[in-house]
Amino acid sequence: MVSGVAALLLGAVLLVLQLQPVPSRPAAPEAGAGAAAEPGPQELQRKAASLQDEAPAGAAANGSAQQLPQTIIIGVRKGGTRALLEMLSLHPDVAAAENEVHFFDWEEHYSQGLGWYLGQMPFSYPHQLTVEKTPAYFTSPKVPARVHEMNPAIRLLLILRDPSERVLSDYTQVFYNHVQKRKPYPSIEEFLVRDGRLNVDYKALNRSLYHVHMQNWLRFFPLCHVHIVDGDRLIRDPFPEMQKVERFLKLSPQINASNFYFNKTKGFYCLRDGGRDRCLHESKGRAHPQVDPKLLSKLHEYFHEPNKKFFELVGRTFDWH
Repeated sequence: MVSGVAALLLGAVLLVLQLQPVPSRPAAPEAGAGAAAEPGPQELQRKAASLQDEAPAGAAANGSAQQLPQTIIIGVRKGGTRALLEMLSLHPDVAAAENEVHFFDWEEHYSQGLGWYLGQMPFSYPHQLTVEKTPAYFTSPKVPARVHEMNPAIRLLLILRDPSERVLSDYTQVFYNHVQKRKPYPSIEEFLVRDGRLNVDYKALNRSLYHVHMQNWLRFFPLCHVHIVDGDRLIRDPFPEMQKVERFLKLSPQINASNFYFNKTKGFYCLRDGGRDRCLHESKGRAHPQVDPKLLSKLHEYFHEPNKKFFELVGRTFDWH
């Protein structure tokens, strides 16, 4: 009887030893196996939604978390993007990224994925709107498709100024950057004129061809997803423009006329928020270089047709030269 039981036990042991172990999780791919395919648009959208819901690295005990932006100020450079962001930040339901992120236009950032992008966002509550601004997005050809992959329903803010004035502001910023570094910089005439004609290869001119860049954005987003802020009017009288922005973003009307006051010393409007006054950095509102009236007239003439094309594209006009 005992020997029979022993035989049975020995047989069971041998049977177990012959069985192949079943792994508790999928085995890792062998070295040399094909790399994972690039995620498509739908997968990126799901990843964005997942990051917004979970935000494992960016959740706080008070219920706030980092969220992907629901609104982006896409440009234009020297159009008034900083002023727009500061004014929008007056609204209690807005959480704004402090710095220009350059996620969609810089490969070294974009290659790090949406997780990296999420990490650049401010902490916000579920009822708040997260906003980031990078003025270079508007003129970068690859950005619209990338933004659309992240969120095709995103709302975009675009602030524009008179194209000629924007060119002068563009030059002025670079000029002062060189002055601060004690480096020489050519006069604006040297950039604007080549062989007696307007230099159409000057990058600052190309940035002011609004219709060219707008066409690229409208390939991916309907016009109703883009609100164009009149940068010239925002400088002269900010409150009405900000009311339009609130309505576009479906925010409750919280920004009011008392939030703005004209600073005679600086020559532009500053902000008043909860008894605290603040103005834009001294680099804003710098005087433009003196330009020969004939050259300025050529500049206005150059933008005449492109401006008409832009007006037709967006279905509204602006008081530009």
